[in-house]
Amino acid sequence: MEIHHLNCGSVLTIEATYDGPKPAAAVNHCLLIETDTAGLVLVETGLGLGDVRDPHGTLGADWVAMAQPALDEEETAVRQIARLGHKPSDVRHIVVTHLDVDHSGGLPDFPGADVHVLASELDAARSQAPSFRYRPAHWKHEPRWITYPTAPDSGEEWFGFSALQPKGLPHDIKLIPLGGHTEGHTGIAVRDGERWLLHCGDAYYYHRELEVSREVHPLLDIVQTSSQVSRDLRLGTQARLRELIHDHGDRIEVFSSHDPWEFARYVAAGVTRTGRPG
Repeated sequence: MEIHHLNCGSVLTIEATYDGPKPAAAVNHCLLIETDTAGLVLVETGLGLGDVRDPHGTLGADWVAMAQPALDEEETAVRQIARLGHKPSDVRHIVVTHLDVDHSGGLPDFPGADVHVLASELDAARSQAPSFRYRPAHWKHEPRWITYPTAPDSGEEWFGFSALQPKGLPHDIKLIPLGGHTEGHTGIAVRDGERWLLHCGDAYYYHRELEVSREVHPLLDIVQTSSQVSRDLRLGTQARLRELIHDHGDRIEVFSSHDPWEFARYVAAGVTRTGRPG
């Protein structure tokens, strides 16, 4: 499999809490996976064309005021995928960590894709929309939802976590439920050669939260605490992620959705597209 790291929606610029990293715009970190058997798989969608063209109508005026998105059409997944030489119809599967506004905005750009999500997340989105968190414009095209239980009984285990195998996808891609942020929040594990990548979505917001110091970012922490559905579950998830890194950091890389300095390490390694052509 070939994996591309994409920033599908820059938002407000934030500063690091320590010397060294320069201020950077928070990102919407997505993955495009080229598989041998399942076509293109998009992990997360970021912001889509509809969001760029009608942000108040799709994202909501309050969210736009809070997040200050760049609203750059060249940052949308569909435009970046086109620059890689693919058509929207080549994306056969989309796997989302959850359905918050900035994670589901690109769904309408790939209407033919199967969308994999935890059942409790889809139920919450349908029952709570329209809201600051969930925007029905992102699924009014009626995607082909493929849903999964939040607490799987399959017995499959992934480095001490419960794991779900998405239907129709290779075993190198798994759902790893990571509760606390939303009703049905999940991580997405992807094998990259001898190592695994774990896209943690919004299970944490800032890389230093998973370090020994457990340091939170003063601005990002306001966002994550105001949007959590369970503080205890969220903090428990973060504790388990710290254990995962401690015990298996030689085999697993973790990253979250919005930390620009995590995304920058993939930019430095030359395995990303930042959104702009050229």
